[in-house]
Amino acid sequence: MNYLGDNAGLGLTSEQTEKVLQLQDLTGIEDMTICRDVLQRHQWNLEVAVQEQLNIREGRPSIYATESRPPAVINDLLGQHIYYSMPRDGGGGGVLGFAKALFNFFYNICYSTILALFQIGRRMIRYEPERPTDPLDDVLGFIRLYQEKYTDNHPVFYQGTFSQALNDAKRELRFLLVYLHKEDHNDAELFCRETLSHPEIIQYINARFIFWACSQTTHEGRRAQSTIKAGSAPFLGVLVLRDNSMTVVGRMEGYCDPTLLLQRLNTVVSDFEISLVQTRADRYEASLNRSLRAHQDEAFLESLRADQEKERRKEEERLAREAELRREEEEARAEEERRQSIAREKIESVDKVPDEPDSQHPDAVHVVFKLPCGSRIERRFLKTHSLEAVFYFVFCHPNSPDSFEITTNFPKRVLKCKPEIPYERVLTLEEAGLKNREVLFVNDLDA
Repeated sequence: MNYLGDNAGLGLTSEQTEKVLQLQDLTGIEDMTICRDVLQRHQWNLEVAVQEQLNIREGRPSIYATESRPPAVINDLLGQHIYYSMPRDGGGGGVLGFAKALFNFFYNICYSTILALFQIGRRMIRYEPERPTDPLDDVLGFIRLYQEKYTDNHPVFYQGTFSQALNDAKRELRFLLVYLHKEDHNDAELFCRETLSHPEIIQYINARFIFWACSQTTHEGRRAQSTIKAGSAPFLGVLVLRDNSMTVVGRMEGYCDPTLLLQRLNTVVSDFEISLVQTRADRYEASLNRSLRAHQDEAFLESLRADQEKERRKEEERLAREAELRREEEEARAEEERRQSIAREKIESVDKVPDEPDSQHPDAVHVVFKLPCGSRIERRFLKTHSLEAVFYFVFCHPNSPDSFEITTNFPKRVLKCKPEIPYERVLTLEEAGLKNREVLFVNDLDA
């Protein structure tokens, strides 16, 4: 497979250039190359890139990091690709060179172990406690010095700590490529200027890896070196998520040209990409299961809400029926009390009706009342009797309506039989125009 070509340019589109300028304005970063690298690492998402830079300034971790401590790293030497290139200073050829490389490999492992034990012992005896620098400053400082000394053309550096890079690679299911730089190594400058700056290398790494780099002379670089058991410089390590743990699946020690590096990286990616594919499938299945459970829970809650709404409506209807029954009972009770009150009033009103005069009395007026029920009642009154006497006579009759008015026949007029205000005088029969024999009509006001 041919990985080299003249078409691997790094030119920006007008839209990408606009985002670079916007990021520069919003963050105050003067170097447009850094702005470009930040946006590339975040797939040109301007909002995410700005937020991360603000977090970095405030000392907070990357917005992608979900854990404060890095995930465990598995370093199984038997299950990974190991590539070693002889140093270019002429001292690594033949059997002697191989023996030297083997010695360096085990020396680095022993050195890292002894150094860790020494640091633990020093802390235990309280001998000058270690004061490590800020891990993020170590990384950003290396990136700045790298660009000043070597070139701006390089894969997009991850601008975060080693822990954050591990977490992001685990979360995003991407390969993590770790480069540990050793300034005084003979091959360091050639590797940076020729291999890491090659356009095809840049394109390949940016497309497939999160690229994290740091100097081995910094505290953060030594921590990464100890974690992945880095060997000879220049050192590249490839990590990927396997069995839910970040695992070293490839290590490349010593200088190699762009073509060889691409072949090695492609071999590692081809052999271990199945782990990412399987993990993506597992996460997708888990996401589907969560989504299915969420839909089931939502359907259950919707059914529960519908049942609760039915119960609520039933309860409202029950309460409404009970309220209606209480209202009807109260109305019936009030009506019964009203009837009883009227019945008592009729009995008490008997005394308000004067005695009936003799038919031969010269002032007698014979009155015939036509009740609403169709019956007729008759009574004699004196012309001097008040119309109130007429009213109470009708009111006391068993067939009389509870509320009524008395009117004449022709011309029709309503007789004012009761005072509208207390102590108001009511007309007598004579004053009301009733003489000798009269027919009056009783009208039910409730009908």
